[in-house]
Amino acid sequence: MDLLSSLSTATSGLNGIEYQLGVLSNNVSNSSTTGYVSETAEVSSAVAGGVGVGIKIGTTQLSVNKALMAALYGQNAQVASLTATNNSLAAVSDIQGSTSADAGSTTTLADELGNVQSALTTLTSTPTNSASQSDVYSAAQSLTTTIQSLSSTYTAQRQDAENSVVSTVSSVNYDLTQIGQLSQQIMSLQASGGSTADVENQRLQVMSSLSSELSVTFSETSTGDMIVRTADGTELPTRPDQIGENDSTVTLPTSTWPLSTSGSTITPSSYYQAGDTNSTISGITLNGTDITAHLTGGTLGANITLRDSTYPTMQAQLDSFSSTLATRFSDAGLSLFTDGTGAVPATDPTAETPSGIVGLSSVISVDTSAPLTTDGDTSTITAVLSTAFGTASTDVSGSLEAPSSGLGPEGNLSTGYSGTQGLVALATSLTSAQGAVIGDATDDLTSATSVQTTLQTSVANVSGVNVDDQMSTVVALQNAYAANAKVVTAVQTMFTALLDAIQ
Repeated sequence: MDLLSSLSTATSGLNGIEYQLGVLSNNVSNSSTTGYVSETAEVSSAVAGGVGVGIKIGTTQLSVNKALMAALYGQNAQVASLTATNNSLAAVSDIQGSTSADAGSTTTLADELGNVQSALTTLTSTPTNSASQSDVYSAAQSLTTTIQSLSSTYTAQRQDAENSVVSTVSSVNYDLTQIGQLSQQIMSLQASGGSTADVENQRLQVMSSLSSELSVTFSETSTGDMIVRTADGTELPTRPDQIGENDSTVTLPTSTWPLSTSGSTITPSSYYQAGDTNSTISGITLNGTDITAHLTGGTLGANITLRDSTYPTMQAQLDSFSSTLATRFSDAGLSLFTDGTGAVPATDPTAETPSGIVGLSSVISVDTSAPLTTDGDTSTITAVLSTAFGTASTDVSGSLEAPSSGLGPEGNLSTGYSGTQGLVALATSLTSAQGAVIGDATDDLTSATSVQTTLQTSVANVSGVNVDDQMSTVVALQNAYAANAKVVTAVQTMFTALLDAIQ
């Protein structure tokens, strides 16, 4: 091999090593970046006339297992959804108490109701004792305070969920349009034969972020574009051109396109229903079409469910209990519980209080002027204890049955348990039903997180950066660099000697 060929071979080797070192350096510096995929430098021997003439640099490749990545994206959405749900419901759990025997000292609705029952029982023995009468009013007020606190918590958590929906829609928009912008770069590089690895890696990181906000699937076209769909197959555009519009209409990335929604102030009577002009909560639209029902999973899907289903159901359960409490006491002759205006609550299951029971639990109060006894007569108290707290069919059926279906402003909610139970049993059923929702979210989160960890490990084994391996390769490349550099130095020395000899 002549000197020029040797120099060319060594120089190409140095260029190839510098390229590989650049890729390794990029891997190491991004080893802790969520969603980053290890890049592999592609080099091969350059051959001319059957003789090796150096190193040929190829395009950088990504170590991706698409099936594993898709599974991880799906699990990301599930874990994010359950995390949002679990965190939100923790506020209810703190107030609600527990029906579990091993839960320690807690105060549930049933406990509070039992205190009212005990105070009334005591009053039958000392009907003219003012302290005993005060104890009844105090126990009743403690019960209504707990009811109001629960109702207030439902509304506050619904408002938090609504606020999160609005902010997450902005985040989803930004991630979608980032994907669209990066896809444009990838398509351009791919068309010109350039390396797309770095830009693809940036896109993968955004895809990972989006997968926690919403259940989505990704499919790459032959040109390098990325198509994003919801779990049910609804396509979410990442650029205007994907839906036949001019890209110049939107500056990418943006937080205001393609999805749109607006915030609402939540009250116990607030509800969302697609196509309902009376709906007080805004839907999420795509090109003017409401697609809220298609947006599931992730932080966004969880908060939609909390706002439109979980908390409205809890509110309906509590409103039903509050209405039944007031109705049964009133039927027994003691109008102790009112709708906040001093009147016995109306019983329409779909109308807002004071016309009905929707939101009653937020305003239910105690009429401390309601006479408990008259001249020592305990007949009213006895009637309350025997019938308002009764469990016989005549005490819990007909007009005294707790509303259990056709509840809420739309009449589409139900309590999930029988209304023909005594007051204490109703309170226990309510707490148990809501406790089950909270407990299931916690248990499901634990299981889902475990699966996510397993998938993350599997993905890391395929796509992650092993810093030790990378550094080991760096050492080998440094040695190869030194060897090639010696060849270049030797050739330069020989050229210098040759020139000196000629001169």
